[in-house]
Amino acid sequence: MKTKFNKYIVVSLLFVLGISSSCSDDFLEEKRQYKYYQEEFYQNEDRVNQYVAGLYYRFFDGYKTPAGIRVGSFTTTEASYTEEVGGISDLINPNKTLVNAQDASGYYGPVLRDALDNVPYTRIRDCNGMLENIDVLGANLSQDFRDKIKGQLYYLRAIQYYDLMRTYGGVPIVLTVQNASNDDPSIQLPRASVTEVVNQIVSDLDMAATLLPPNWDSANYGRFTKGAAMAQKSRVLLTYASPLFNKNWDTDNSRWQAALDAGLAAETQLKGDGYGLYGTTAKQWAEMFYISNNAKISEAITVKLLSDGTTSLYSNNSWERSMRLASQGGQGSGGVDVPKMMIDLFPMKNGKRPMDVNGTAINGYNAFTFFVDRDPRFYRTFGFSGCYWPYNNTLGNTTQPTVWAYRWSTNATTGVAYSMGNDVASPAFVRKMSSPTVSNASNFQYSGTDIMEYRFAELVLNIAECYAAMGDITNATSYLEQIRKRVGITNTNSDHYGIGTLATKYEAIEAVLYERSVELAYEGKRFWDIQRWMLFNDDATANNTTCAKLGVAPLNGKQRIGNYLHYKLGTSASGTDPLASARASISVDPDNANFATQITALANFYNTNFELRSPPSPMDAVNSVATDILWRQNYYISGLNLSVLQQNPWLEQTIGWGDASGSTGTFNYQN
Repeated sequence: MKTKFNKYIVVSLLFVLGISSSCSDDFLEEKRQYKYYQEEFYQNEDRVNQYVAGLYYRFFDGYKTPAGIRVGSFTTTEASYTEEVGGISDLINPNKTLVNAQDASGYYGPVLRDALDNVPYTRIRDCNGMLENIDVLGANLSQDFRDKIKGQLYYLRAIQYYDLMRTYGGVPIVLTVQNASNDDPSIQLPRASVTEVVNQIVSDLDMAATLLPPNWDSANYGRFTKGAAMAQKSRVLLTYASPLFNKNWDTDNSRWQAALDAGLAAETQLKGDGYGLYGTTAKQWAEMFYISNNAKISEAITVKLLSDGTTSLYSNNSWERSMRLASQGGQGSGGVDVPKMMIDLFPMKNGKRPMDVNGTAINGYNAFTFFVDRDPRFYRTFGFSGCYWPYNNTLGNTTQPTVWAYRWSTNATTGVAYSMGNDVASPAFVRKMSSPTVSNASNFQYSGTDIMEYRFAELVLNIAECYAAMGDITNATSYLEQIRKRVGITNTNSDHYGIGTLATKYEAIEAVLYERSVELAYEGKRFWDIQRWMLFNDDATANNTTCAKLGVAPLNGKQRIGNYLHYKLGTSASGTDPLASARASISVDPDNANFATQITALANFYNTNFELRSPPSPMDAVNSVATDILWRQNYYISGLNLSVLQQNPWLEQTIGWGDASGSTGTFNYQN
């Protein structure tokens, strides 16, 4: 049981629900009215701490899967816009064109109301209220205590504005508590430019960095630190330097230099504070996702602490349950099918790529026996039939740690059955960030595996990208080498761990983005990378030619493909698994000394017994018809939703979207 974080979760939940103490009840009633806080409230450290704990809850309670993005909501749909997960939804559906305000993102939330809605500007208001009052009404509290409180609030306000910025571009900047009104011109703030929003975010993060400690004690681990604020600044400035917001990204290095300076400063600070890349092997790379158990781990710059508690007072990790196969939990969710393009993405064991830009296999890659000679991270990111995938089998079932997910025909037409009951329409399934110690009781519902929201590896890649964009290929390559070296990729013939010799800055940028797609896979980062580099399409009329410049194929026009691994040597009308005996001696475990021999045996087993067959309905389909991805240029930055424009008629709509009256938007997020 994770007692330290359980205490935090209980406190924050009681705070939000208003069921802790009578003092908190009084405070919550005042908060509902959005008027004034009693001076007495600010003179009590416990109450102020409880307030901040409540904000952490309001910002992060929904963050229970690493695929979630955007504070406060943590939607996972965006993963299905990338190579990582299949499925056609509205923003990539070629049969839909979204240009009207009612089709725009609803993340912005209602603004003109006094309410407890957990939406961006309410969360910003929560930060503003404490920042306005703590030094005045809480002057009796120690300076050190107040500084740490303010540092956390500046950080929270910054990341909320950051998610608003990368969703909508420029938004109104509100730094004081305002009373909702339909006719008060003083609060009718216009949309700030992206530059103004970024400047405010950076200002908040700089302030946070001056106020926050390098580390917290163990009882407060998980709160934001000085290094985290500096690393977040690197992330913000990298986004600001990227083509989506920087039409001069290819000709003016000033934004890249600012992002690089921020990244290097964060690196220095964090290393001095005990942070860095965790481990020196692929095994340790996999372990870092589950081994810390609510305790500090060097890789985690920011982390969402989770609990294995079994009541509603605890926040659990839902990722483990979603990716475990049906056979492992008795009634598991069935796993996360991996699209073919994601299987084909990861490097070979020597770091070379398995596919060229046209989708042709190279460097000895065989797409059918895809698990042969792959990057060590491949075996920790994906599972496949014949792989060893352990867990704590508290249900007492007879399922073995080696999993199988193939099917066979039960008759000559359409009847099929599935090995171990695992119906998986892909030869691979996600296993990254799973824990071998998590119990399958209640189908893995009560996993307490923490989620690293910002890993040190991402900071290393941020720095590499800045160097690449500035044409410093030597330093870009050096930082990429750090990522590959620590997972055991060999540096054959001094080829930079398979990266090779990068000839241009465009090749270097593409190499960094490629490495990000591998190292940070299924961690909620890929969509933002595709968005800020505009990798769905090229559109010269919108100043978007990055795919052509970087030499990558746009995602538009592609499909995520799923296939069943199917037994090819006949039928088994009785329903008995035809390979139950033959597979008994087959198991591959990357930690086994005979792993290479195991892989060879599995490849022979596949070649002898299996073929790939398409599922009845394609992975990317509309009404069961195979459908290509189509993302439209105006989707990169959402317009404001109709309800926001109606409440705030002075706000401009974004170019590419219709306003409340249907007229074309005029707000240019690149200005």
